[in-house]
Amino acid sequence: MKKVISISILILSLLSLNAQTEKKIVILHTNDIHSRLIGYAPESAYTPLTVNDDKTIGGFARMATIIKNEEKSNSGITLVVDAGDFLMGTLFQELEPSTGFQLRLMKTMGYDVVCLGNHEFDFGDQKLADMVSSAAKGGQIPQVLLGNAVFNKKDAGDDGIEKLFNSGLMGRKYVMEKNGLKIGFFSILGKVADDNAAYAPPLKFSNQVKSARKLVGELKDEKCDIIICLSHSGVQLDKKGQWAGEDVELAKKVKGINVIISGHTHTKLEKPVMVNGTPVVQAGEHGQYIGKLELTYNNGKVTVDNYSLLPVDDRTAGDPVINQLIEDQKKLVNDEILKPIGMDYEKPVAESGFLLECNEMGDIRGSNLGPLAADAIHSYLNNHLKNGIDVSMVAVGVICDKIIPGMLSAPDIFRIMMMGEGKDNVPGYPLSRIYVTGKELKSVLEILQMASKSVPANYCYYSGIRVEFDPKGGLLNKIKKIEINDRSGKTKDVDFSKKNKTLYSVAANSYMLEFVGIIKKMSFGLINVAPKDATGKVITDMKVAVIDMDENKDGIQEGKEWLALMEYLSSMKDTNGNGIPDISEKYRTAVQTFFPVKGR
Repeated sequence: MKKVISISILILSLLSLNAQTEKKIVILHTNDIHSRLIGYAPESAYTPLTVNDDKTIGGFARMATIIKNEEKSNSGITLVVDAGDFLMGTLFQELEPSTGFQLRLMKTMGYDVVCLGNHEFDFGDQKLADMVSSAAKGGQIPQVLLGNAVFNKKDAGDDGIEKLFNSGLMGRKYVMEKNGLKIGFFSILGKVADDNAAYAPPLKFSNQVKSARKLVGELKDEKCDIIICLSHSGVQLDKKGQWAGEDVELAKKVKGINVIISGHTHTKLEKPVMVNGTPVVQAGEHGQYIGKLELTYNNGKVTVDNYSLLPVDDRTAGDPVINQLIEDQKKLVNDEILKPIGMDYEKPVAESGFLLECNEMGDIRGSNLGPLAADAIHSYLNNHLKNGIDVSMVAVGVICDKIIPGMLSAPDIFRIMMMGEGKDNVPGYPLSRIYVTGKELKSVLEILQMASKSVPANYCYYSGIRVEFDPKGGLLNKIKKIEINDRSGKTKDVDFSKKNKTLYSVAANSYMLEFVGIIKKMSFGLINVAPKDATGKVITDMKVAVIDMDENKDGIQEGKEWLALMEYLSSMKDTNGNGIPDISEKYRTAVQTFFPVKGR
């Protein structure tokens, strides 16, 4: 009898021990939310505090409700994380260096840890440091991670970020203890994201795999039970339809990572990509979904129980506290950014009866939004400048959003071309103008067509020209004819010969025209394009190419792409009689600039 009792006690003890070691964990995760504090397009339709009455998706108030409900329903450990590019994408970003609003908001919503993506560097190192510092001064913020940062000892440009590392507000790794578990986090900014972070230098990023191995080792030395990587690197399907990308390679090459929360590629994964037992997850973009990864930790092993994407839409009533905080910030945006330039956050500018988009991963040649943007810049500059321009150009990579059918206000239009800043207080890269010869213009078009085959973001849309090309033509010899359309509607052929010294003006945002200057490198030295001013003098500093929209005023009055788009759309006809201009049916389908030579 005593033996039976002893065995029973042993069994009960083992069951009790197992219950103590087994832990349930839920990771709620987002990525690439890009400051989409308000539901996704058009903003005028967004009604977060009521349900089943709008078609917008996303919105931080709704996300906050979902996070709160999930935390209440989970009896185990709940973690809330973001895998980078949480900033940059709406007018809200413009006040971040001074207010640091979004990081505090995310902490209030329940976020524990966030990592930096390439777009957090869009305003440069110092302004990123200002954002984080301002946020921390105003209240609590999530732990901010940047695992493979390399500081420049000779350049003080990244000292602000290094200071944040020294203070602990930012770090390479982070250890959290919950319910008896030590959970280690680290982050990686991927190679492609590194290439996209044009304004991160002098800060650089070390090799992703080597950095990850080092950080995993350090977290193991700290006796972490679970190691989670927030990787702004990405996954995508390869040509064979298999999941590939930097985060898949990371899981293959680095042992000891239990979970990879992925970002950067805006990929909507319906289920984890399992690589050597490591789940890689990603939740799309713009807060349309919150990923929910359910795990069990038992005796040193982590297993995946379930995975789902939680839709953020009008079925969920938003959190009223979060919504009010956003409304207060929206008023600040209106007062400090829009009112000084004669605009209002809520006022309709135009409306669309159809979708306009420019999908970098889709049919870029069939885009209807790209040609619209190019035409807008062409119209804007020729309306305001005495000498005007011949050609405007817009790259796929600077078109950041689509136009959803409905009423459009200033924030909806800003999102389309929201990148960069100039020297004034108006957001956006300034528009610039250079002059090139006919031969150089042909070279620019040839090279950019070639470059876009490997990097779709380099594909350009043009206005003011008509191009005939031979798809079977040799290297740098496909373009056979270029016609310039002048302001009177007349066309003239461009002479490609060396003897032709006529200069043609080309306009784009300042970042794009910097790109023209590296065509010699792209063509392996075969072609050299020397950007010039109106007199033919070679430009060595592209800052002088910035267009002054009003020479009668002191300083440079900068023009912006999104302001060009605002003006162009507001100039269109009101076809339905409601007092709001309608986007022309001309743009329902793609407007072509390049045409194959007849017979080809």
